[in-house]
Amino acid sequence: MLKQLMRCVREYKTPTILTLLFIVGEAVIEIFIPFITANLVNDIKDGAQTPDIVMTGLFLAFLAICSLSFGALAGFTSSKAAAGFAKNVRKDVFDRVQTFSFGNIDKFSSSSLVTRLTTDVANVQMSFMMVIRVAVRSPLMLVFTVIMAFIMGGALAATFVIVIPVLGIGLFVIARKAMPAFRSVFRKYDRLNESIEENVRAMRVVKGFSREEHEKKNFSKAAEDIRKDFTKAERIVALNTPLMQLCIYFNMAFVLIVGSSMIITGKGKDIDVGQLSAMVTYGMQILISLMMLSMIFVIITISAESAKRICEVLAEEPALRDPENPVTYVKDGSIVYKNVSFKYSETAERFSLSDIDLEIKSGMTVGIIGGTGSSKSTLVQLIPRLYDVSEGSVTVGGEDVRNYSIEALRDSVAMVLQKNLLFSGTISENIRWGNKEASQEEVEAVCRIAQADGFVQSFPDGYETVIEQGGTNVSGGQKQRLCIARALLKKPKILILDDSTSAVDTKTDALIRQGFKNYIPETTKIIIAQRIASVQDADLIIVMDNGRIAAKGTHDQLLETSDIYREVYEEQTNGGESDE
Repeated sequence: MLKQLMRCVREYKTPTILTLLFIVGEAVIEIFIPFITANLVNDIKDGAQTPDIVMTGLFLAFLAICSLSFGALAGFTSSKAAAGFAKNVRKDVFDRVQTFSFGNIDKFSSSSLVTRLTTDVANVQMSFMMVIRVAVRSPLMLVFTVIMAFIMGGALAATFVIVIPVLGIGLFVIARKAMPAFRSVFRKYDRLNESIEENVRAMRVVKGFSREEHEKKNFSKAAEDIRKDFTKAERIVALNTPLMQLCIYFNMAFVLIVGSSMIITGKGKDIDVGQLSAMVTYGMQILISLMMLSMIFVIITISAESAKRICEVLAEEPALRDPENPVTYVKDGSIVYKNVSFKYSETAERFSLSDIDLEIKSGMTVGIIGGTGSSKSTLVQLIPRLYDVSEGSVTVGGEDVRNYSIEALRDSVAMVLQKNLLFSGTISENIRWGNKEASQEEVEAVCRIAQADGFVQSFPDGYETVIEQGGTNVSGGQKQRLCIARALLKKPKILILDDSTSAVDTKTDALIRQGFKNYIPETTKIIIAQRIASVQDADLIIVMDNGRIAAKGTHDQLLETSDIYREVYEEQTNGGESDE
């Protein structure tokens, strides 16, 4: 795990190494300042002259400035290294997520991925900064200070033999007790983010059903769980302060009482006033170093859980990969399903698709209908290889989809999914997701085909109208038409519309389909719909039922041969669907 994260240091190795060097310099200087101060006190006691005192004082001031400079430089380089490290971790995690198939995404919830990219990365960043600064400085200070204490105080330094183990063991026990509470917090952060995400996405539904109070209670419950865990952990960690103060005051009392007694009885031969003052200073430095080490232990233990969660994403292997020598050109939009069966995981008890045999010629218009849960969407998701078949094969342009470069295959397929999504930015920028090099004339042309140009032109800023996050400032039908325009701009060999005209009226739906015939006549068009009117003119209509093809044929053929199709048609026409 550590090795994997250290790869993210990359171009920030120099500030990381400089931080370590500056910290060593700062620590060494701070160790020698009490030594020089002790000698100065003894010299003053022995009647040193003013020039000598001034020179020593100036030298101490110089050392203090050097220590301050090293500390400031270490702060600058460590912040640069830690921020850069976090940037690389965030980028690597995000890049890894972009390689995931739908199967990989299903393994991690979206709220969990958000937590890992934000809270977890922030924890690891803080830990990295603490490691290159405090985790180096504190052990150095501890070792050097103990050595200097024995040099300066002799037997008086024996106090540290008592204080250091007591404080070290106490801080270790406190940190270990606090860890379970800290670890549980991250799982609860996932649930908190999930609550926020669901509420924001479904804000209109929440308000439509007047469920604001219910959502507030859910959020408050998740927040309260986190508060309880943090409170429990912080109560335990708060014991650090009284334990630290106990050791500090014991050390000061021991050094002052025993040291004063040694000075008086030994008349300054074994230890003098200067050494006594140095021992008090070194004692403070030792205990503060131990305190900082305990803090580092807590922070690193917290961030270890974050690091583990980050590395889980980085170590996740994409379920779909390019073959060794991928095909990079899709000849046409012909599609063949041969003995295809599919289930979402190897441990699933039943197949979502079973025994699918289907041939679609390039340029055909194919309609797919079926009840909820009949696996209509699953069927078309195998075409751009969003999932791989469990059994059988799917070929596009005469080639098994698993033989293609994933990028080349998906560049030839445009999908307008059930859950249409627009990104923050202008309407023109959203449409150009289909082709970033497209001219404004091309953007407007596809919008006219998708029956979107009219409402876009009605906006004060036209195509420069800014779409809010998630497309909340346009209606469902407008969003669908903009997403269709975006797909058309791609000029794909295969166009898949997954129930993507459900929010438009039948007249607009018919105009859009007529536009397809004129604009992309050679493109294979697959239309999943609930309305018979949306597919009845198709060259081939497929009726799905419980993951199988129940029937296929033209509209007239299915009216004669398929009970399911005929029943749906009669319900819709009798219900007035055809009169819209």
